[in-house]
Amino acid sequence: MRREFQSRYLNSLLGAAWTVIHPLSLILIYTLIFSQIMQAKLPGVDDRFGYSIYLCSGILTWGLFSEITTRGHNLFLENATLLKKMHFPWVCLPVTLALNACLNFVIIFGLFLAFLLFTGNLPGWAMLALIPMLALQLLFATSLGVVLGLLNVFFRDVAHLYTVVLQFWFWLTPIVYPLAILPDELQRLIRLNPMTGFMEGYHRILVHGELPGIYGLLPVAVLTLLFTALGVRLFRNHANEIVDEL
Repeated sequence: MRREFQSRYLNSLLGAAWTVIHPLSLILIYTLIFSQIMQAKLPGVDDRFGYSIYLCSGILTWGLFSEITTRGHNLFLENATLLKKMHFPWVCLPVTLALNACLNFVIIFGLFLAFLLFTGNLPGWAMLALIPMLALQLLFATSLGVVLGLLNVFFRDVAHLYTVVLQFWFWLTPIVYPLAILPDELQRLIRLNPMTGFMEGYHRILVHGELPGIYGLLPVAVLTLLFTALGVRLFRNHANEIVDEL
């Protein structure tokens, strides 16, 4: 983790300060543009920062998912030298990936929570529900990233295909727009998206200060178990072939 964190900011004058500068500028831009310039309002929320909070809570948590899965599909290719020359538990690779993404996310999300506190919009005890939700999202993203990474060893088009899919996935997730403004048919379709349950939960906690519904997360929990089992099975059955391909 330390090696990856240091290499990210190697030869940079400001170093790890960029970890703070980038998310801080993101929050300020969204707040300025949507709350002050566009005067955007979120249906059912009177606070002038309502839409900014809605947008930031979705984009920041989506960023955690996106970082893990995007880096995950190159996980085994990037660590090919280690896999070929050293014997170690392969699970160390996705664990390191997930922990590094968590470190970046904690810094970014901490600034967002400071913004909520400064503007008087910090939720109450409902915030505790963020812990199990983020843990489930972390497991879901990591298990999906591992499956993509293993497939990408044999089929290099997987990485390119996932990059395209991720763009559509973002816009088919209620991050920028509330789900309620869509037609009923489209709402039913978007609810099939496993990330919809996460986003609805984050918005209920951070925008409305309410506890999320558990039923929207049950399908994601099942998918997480399936992806985890699939990843373990693929690696065990094709471990030698993976090293040969690398």
